[in-house]
Amino acid sequence: MSLDRIGRPATAVARSSGCSHVGRSAAYDRRMLGEDTEGSLVAISDLHVGYAENRALVEALRPASPRDWLIVAGDVADTVADIEWALGLLAERFDTVIWAPGNHELWTPPADPVTLRGVDRYELLVRRCRELGVVTPEDDYRVWRGPGGPALVAPLFLLYDYSWRPPGFDTREAALAEAYRTGIVCTDEFLLHPDPYPSRQAWCAARLEETARRLADRDPALPTVLVNHWPLDRHPTEVLRYPIFAQWCGTEATADWHRRFAAAAVVYGHLHIPRTTWKDEVRFEEVSVGYPREWRQRSVAPGRVRQILPAPTGTPATLW
Repeated sequence: MSLDRIGRPATAVARSSGCSHVGRSAAYDRRMLGEDTEGSLVAISDLHVGYAENRALVEALRPASPRDWLIVAGDVADTVADIEWALGLLAERFDTVIWAPGNHELWTPPADPVTLRGVDRYELLVRRCRELGVVTPEDDYRVWRGPGGPALVAPLFLLYDYSWRPPGFDTREAALAEAYRTGIVCTDEFLLHPDPYPSRQAWCAARLEETARRLADRDPALPTVLVNHWPLDRHPTEVLRYPIFAQWCGTEATADWHRRFAAAAVVYGHLHIPRTTWKDEVRFEEVSVGYPREWRQRSVAPGRVRQILPAPTGTPATLW
């Protein structure tokens, strides 16, 4: 995401969304000590390697087991060169890297020599990922058969459609007007171009239709791990400092996808509020690193992957 002003959790307790927090597992600690050789499915997002401090975090990131699979849930960087560098480095280290794009990958920033926009830019990134051996939303979904599996790991690219509006704002136009009035405007409005679609919400609608079809055609016997840069359900946005920003964070169309597609876990980023929540007995993992000015304020070391499978167990906690 592009603004730090959306804030961090306002309290140490989940808001009234039927959600709770879960803590780090003993298995996670064993992995960090290098004692696990079976491998795990782990995740991270919002690496933002254009910042030197974040680039150093990625340079230091290594698997605890040679069998680890790594999910990268978007916002690797703003430029194609930085995206290639980070994903290429991680692909050399992890058994499998699975990438879903964020809004920053889709930007066309003035400083990037690659001037492609919209679908053309996304398709270029897909080609570059395939050259690096990185799995994309356009590839066949992979089945994790390690501890906690089997599970179908599905990287998604869905965007948003401005349907997550605060009470009192019945239309996209009204919500956008309030965002501009208050200065809480996502940089996507200036740098994320939907070409050849007429709007970002039209691109979102096309992605939703195609992705829902693919997920419906999956093997129904397999649980899924759904990976999307933007949260699939609105409840994680309830802790935003500026609720008006939620319109750039997802879509009402995916509110039931964690049930509809038998999710064992939902992995996302974008909010820069790393935590674990539960809804309908499904685990939602926000796995972002965020900007240095954000992670410097946290009590935990930055740049650590989150264990997705096998499922962590432990006592309730508020923040990883």
